[in-house]
Amino acid sequence: MKKKGSFDYILFISVILLVLIGITMVFSSSYYYSMVKWNDKYYFFRRNTIMCIIGFIAMMSSTFIFRIKMYKRLSGVILLGSIVLLALVLTPLGTTYNNSTRWLKFMGYTFMPSEVAKLGMICFISASVSNNTKKLKNLISGLGPYLVVTGIVCGLILLEPDMSTSVTIAGIVFAILYVAGMRYSHLALFGILGSGLLYVLINSSDYRYARWISFMDPFKYKLTFGWQIIQSLYAFGAGGLFGVGLGQSTQNKLYISEPQNDFILATIGEEFGFIGTLFVMMLFFIVIWRGIKIAMDSEDMFSTLMATGITAQIAIQVIINVGVATSALPVTGIPLPFISYGGTATIITMFSMGILLNISRNNHKELN
Repeated sequence: MKKKGSFDYILFISVILLVLIGITMVFSSSYYYSMVKWNDKYYFFRRNTIMCIIGFIAMMSSTFIFRIKMYKRLSGVILLGSIVLLALVLTPLGTTYNNSTRWLKFMGYTFMPSEVAKLGMICFISASVSNNTKKLKNLISGLGPYLVVTGIVCGLILLEPDMSTSVTIAGIVFAILYVAGMRYSHLALFGILGSGLLYVLINSSDYRYARWISFMDPFKYKLTFGWQIIQSLYAFGAGGLFGVGLGQSTQNKLYISEPQNDFILATIGEEFGFIGTLFVMMLFFIVIWRGIKIAMDSEDMFSTLMATGITAQIAIQVIINVGVATSALPVTGIPLPFISYGGTATIITMFSMGILLNISRNNHKELN
């Protein structure tokens, strides 16, 4: 006899804690910068809080209202809509910031189609692969179509330009294909080809190459491309074991540019030290662990692959963001899920967590 799966309170509480930490740290890391740029120390805090509230509503909706089968039925439409939005970014409708055109503006608010594309790819690949798992053994007819779709989406994002999001999406796709039964030899082949493509992309762009060489020796370029990472390392060093206290960070006072975004972990490290940073990492570990468990407990392939893709997205972004903040990876623009300031990313990520919670509710377990 089987019973319906229960609501995953461990995942839910972990996500809520991360969001609350994010709201706190966005204010702590941005109030000084907000005063200087906007003459309003609550500028980022207010906007971020609104987005988190919308994200919470989105998470509850995807948990209790929308059915999992809906994503499978609409997967093609969601992906097509994502591609159209990505294409619109490259038209005069796109909004440019810091030499990148990644946003569309609507009613005074900007949003990033690439965030929608992440979920669109997860839905489409999961839906398609769940009906054709046996074909994945064939390199051309099985994997070929998914590689073409991935190439189109990642290609549009690369034109913005945004290599880090393209790498994230490619990683998500291969995580789904691996769980669905992709051959190890094919995985190794694409790993080699992907590494070669990254090499070409890095060397074909001046700013990417500059980031790479500054990663190799940031102190050699301490006044240019190495500046950001050096300030981040100073922040972690100043934090020590227990930190300097909430709101007492020095490095986010205009030393780290826009500290509420990609380098927000540096403020956590400075204000709460190694212990505080470890606590945040443990929460992410719990989210990833619960996501893996939900995927393993799912009885239908589509739910398994959806849970895999969503969990892979969180894991990849955390690894990249932490790697950048600690100089383990070259500087690139990937937000820390639930914590970094962001509108579209916050809402879509929380909506995705709702899908995970929904899958856990619909998993069935054997009664003893």
